[in-house]
Amino acid sequence: MQYLSYFIGLILTTIIELTLLLFVKKRSSTKSAVAKYFSYTILSMALWCIGLIMQIIAINFLPEISPLYVDYFIYIFIALSPVALFLVAISLYSDRNFKLKKRYYLIFVVPLLTILILWTNTIHGLFYKVYSINPDDAVFGPYFYIHSIYTYGLFAVDIFLLIKNSVKHSGAFSKQSVFISIGVLLPLLINVLGMTIFNMNIYVTPLSFLFTIIFMSIAIFRYDFLNIAPIALKRIVNQMSDLYIVLNRDYLVSDCNEPFEKLFKVSRSRIIGKDFNELDFSKKIVIKNKKIGNYLENAQSTNKVYKVDAQLKDNSKFFNIEISGIFEKKECVGILILFKDITQHVLDMETLKHNQETLMERERLASLGQMIGGIAHNLKTPIMSIAGAMEGMTDLIKEYDESIDDPEVTKEDHHAIAKDMKEWVTKVNSYDSYMSDIITAVKGQSVNMNDDNFSVFTVGELLNRINILMKHELKNAFVTLNVLTKTSEKTKIVGNINSLVQVVNNLISNAIQSYDGVPNNVIDLIVDKKDDNIIISVVDHGKGIPKEVQSKLFNEMITTKGKNGTGLGLFMSYSTIRGHFKGDMNFTSKVGVGTTFNVIIPSK
Repeated sequence: MQYLSYFIGLILTTIIELTLLLFVKKRSSTKSAVAKYFSYTILSMALWCIGLIMQIIAINFLPEISPLYVDYFIYIFIALSPVALFLVAISLYSDRNFKLKKRYYLIFVVPLLTILILWTNTIHGLFYKVYSINPDDAVFGPYFYIHSIYTYGLFAVDIFLLIKNSVKHSGAFSKQSVFISIGVLLPLLINVLGMTIFNMNIYVTPLSFLFTIIFMSIAIFRYDFLNIAPIALKRIVNQMSDLYIVLNRDYLVSDCNEPFEKLFKVSRSRIIGKDFNELDFSKKIVIKNKKIGNYLENAQSTNKVYKVDAQLKDNSKFFNIEISGIFEKKECVGILILFKDITQHVLDMETLKHNQETLMERERLASLGQMIGGIAHNLKTPIMSIAGAMEGMTDLIKEYDESIDDPEVTKEDHHAIAKDMKEWVTKVNSYDSYMSDIITAVKGQSVNMNDDNFSVFTVGELLNRINILMKHELKNAFVTLNVLTKTSEKTKIVGNINSLVQVVNNLISNAIQSYDGVPNNVIDLIVDKKDDNIIISVVDHGKGIPKEVQSKLFNEMITTKGKNGTGLGLFMSYSTIRGHFKGDMNFTSKVGVGTTFNVIIPSK
C-alpha cells in the first residue's frame, strides 16, 4: 500500500487529537473563549488528518476518484487551522469574557478566498496549473503562493504571540513558556527543514502539528490556562485591591503587585532581592503583641495560614494579613504575605458602633420617659393617701392635746386615741414602702442596659417590679396582665434584674400594641421552670407578626410600628438575654391569632 507509514501515522494522530478534544471538553468547566478556540484548533487539525487519510484510501483503492476532490475538503482545514490557532493566541492572554472584535474577522478573508479559488480551480488554474499528489510534480498557480505566504505568515504570528505573551506573563524560563515554545516551534522547524534540506511529503505537516497540540495541552491543563489563572496572574493581581508580596526562604523580596507599590510608595524593581526586614516600609507595619518576623519563620515549617490584624504606625491604614508558606514537593520555596485592606471596614464599624450606642440610648431614654409618666401617675395615690393620713394624725394630735386636762377623758380614751394614731402610722408606712419600691424600680431602669452589675434576685422580686412599672400602661390600654407562676416565687435568678425587667416590659408593651387600642384584652405572663431553665413567656392574642418580618426579628433592627418604632426593642432584648444571661429567646406567631415570646434563662 502506497504511503502506508503515513496512513498509520495519520490514523494514530487523528485518534490522539480526538481524544484530546474530548479531554478538553470534559476538563474545561467554563465556557471560556480560549477553551472554545483551542477545541476548534484540535478539531480542525483532526479533520485535516481525516481528509489526508481519505486521500490515501482514494489513491490506493479508488483510482476513479481524483485526489484533487479530496483536496477540496482538506484545504478547508488547512486554511482554517492557523486562524484557529491565532484565536487561541489572542484569547489565551485576555479576559475570560473575550469577544472577537470586528477587525479580527479580516483574518478569515484569505482562507475563504483560498477555498473558493481551489473549488473553482478547473476554470482559472489560479491554485494549480498542474495538480499532483507529489509536490515536485505539481505546477502551482499564482494564488497558491499567496495562500502559502498567508498561511505560514499567520502561523508565524501565532507562534510570536504565544511565546511573547507566555514569557511576558510567566517568565522566559517558566514551564508553561517552555512547553508552548517547543509546541509551536517544532512543526515550524520540521517544515523549514522539509522545504530546504529534505523532500518533505504533504503528510508530514499535519503529523508535526500533533506535537503542537500535545505540548500546548500539557501547558494549558497542567497550569490551568483555560481558567485564565497563572499566565494572566500578573494582570489579575495588579487589578485586585488586596496587596501581596512574595519572599524567598531568606526573606528576600521576590515579587509584589502594583497596589502594594502604590500604598507603600516603593518600586518593585528597587525592592526585588532586598531583605524584607531591612526595608523601611516593613518597619511601619504594626502587629499587636508580635513581630511579623515570628510569623515568617513559622510559615516556612507548616502549611498553616497565619491570620493577624495589623495597621500602619500612623493609623492611616488597617489590614488583615495572611502569611503562608509556598511549598513545592513538601519543601518551602517562599512565603506569601497577603494584605487585605480593612481600613474602611474598621471605620464603618466604629461609626456603626457609635450610631448603635446612640440609637440604643435614645430608645432607652424614650422608654424611660414613658415609664416615668406612668410612675408619676402611680405616685399620686400613695402621696394623696399619706396627705390624708397626716390630716387624720393632725386631728388626733389636737384631740389628744385637748384631752390632757379634761377630767372626763378616761384612761381607756387615751388608749383609743393612741390606737387610732398607730393605725394611721401603719398606713403611712405601707404607702412609704410602696413609694420606695417604685423609686427603686425607676432608679434601676434609669441605668444603661449594658450595666454588668450582676446580683441574685427572686422570681417574686422580678414580678413585683414588672407589676409596678407596667401598671399605668396596662391601665391606660384597658389591658389586664394575667400573671401565672408555675414555679416558686423564691426561685433565684442570677443576673442584672434591671435588664431583665426592661426586656419583659418591652415584650409586654409590644403585646399591648398588638391589640391596636382595642380595650378589654388579656396578656398572659407565665413563669415556669423546665429542666435547668427558667422560662418567662409573654402571650398575647393580637394581630400576630407578618411572615416576612419573622425571619428578621432578632437579626435586624426591624419594626412593624412604622414611623413610631425603631426596631431596637427586640434587637436589644435578644442581645441582652444572650450577652448578660447566656440565655436565649424564641417566639411563635400566627397572623390574626397572636404571639408568644419566650425568654429562656439558665437557672443557678
